[in-house]
Amino acid sequence: MPYRTAKPSATALGLVSALLAAPAAAHHGVAGLGAAGLLGPGAPIEAATSATLPQGETLLYLKLDHAKYKTFDSDPDNLESDYANYWMAGIGYGFKPWLSAYLFVPYHSKVDEDGGFDTHGFADISLFGQIGLRYDEGLKLIPDNESLDDLEDWHFTVFGGLTLPTGDPDLRDRNGEIDPGKSTGFGEPSWSVGVTATRQFAPRWTFNQELSYLGFQEHQYADGNRTQFGEEIRANSALIYRLHTDMERKLRVDLALEAQYLHLGRDRTNGEAERATGGDMIYAVPGVRVYWDRLSIGLGYKTIAWKDLNEEDEQQGGEGTERYRLLLTVSALF
Repeated sequence: MPYRTAKPSATALGLVSALLAAPAAAHHGVAGLGAAGLLGPGAPIEAATSATLPQGETLLYLKLDHAKYKTFDSDPDNLESDYANYWMAGIGYGFKPWLSAYLFVPYHSKVDEDGGFDTHGFADISLFGQIGLRYDEGLKLIPDNESLDDLEDWHFTVFGGLTLPTGDPDLRDRNGEIDPGKSTGFGEPSWSVGVTATRQFAPRWTFNQELSYLGFQEHQYADGNRTQFGEEIRANSALIYRLHTDMERKLRVDLALEAQYLHLGRDRTNGEAERATGGDMIYAVPGVRVYWDRLSIGLGYKTIAWKDLNEEDEQQGGEGTERYRLLLTVSALF
């Protein structure tokens, strides 16, 4: 059975963070951010939010996305994907209160069952830019300072980014064959655009919405085959509840619940639609985020709530066939 493996993660879509002490802070990978302070809006665990970095300040970020896959075939000769670890290290800088930029360096480990084809290595570097807006009698760029009342207004961001082909698209297994899904790079730049909307609508509650699109280019591999991965469309909604605040210790604890819709287009190989690729799914992501001074730690459990995959029984090791994903993020603002 021609089981498919997950393609390399293209972006930091899912980077996230938040820092406090000052009314502004945090980041989500594809240019979203986190919380705005001990008493400000909350941040999801994975989806992008509408906070921008404070002008002149730097964000350091580390994320681990551990994916454990279901196995479909008990035959020991048919080795399947076991798990993958997607690491992401990043740095962000606030050029203006309304303009932030980010650079992310990913490292991927894709591990099969014992005796299978494992790959490890740095993946494609990601670059992102983000513009922050606030609605106050019309859309306006984020100002230098915002009061707590201002932070309760609707906030929005527009972001865009691209990846640079710094990973290795031509990793070969012991038979000398290339599986693009197990490579650590796409071979060509990919690009993404998106928007976010965030509002603190009660003293302890925050609503967050992210919409984004990720597109890929066709790449010719060293074996002569050409592959173009299918586009990704995401619609992520989240509710965040501020559970505990200790102003004296600069400590805050939030609970978050996210619903993440993902549409995957079919991959194309040598101009033809590829079987056992693409589909639609919804993930549920409950999680907790702890802030201490200008440090933030987030932990989430990501699981499939609904899916409709093309040729699902042949998509082992891809999005939508996970047993679960564990998310850990650590960030600090300087």
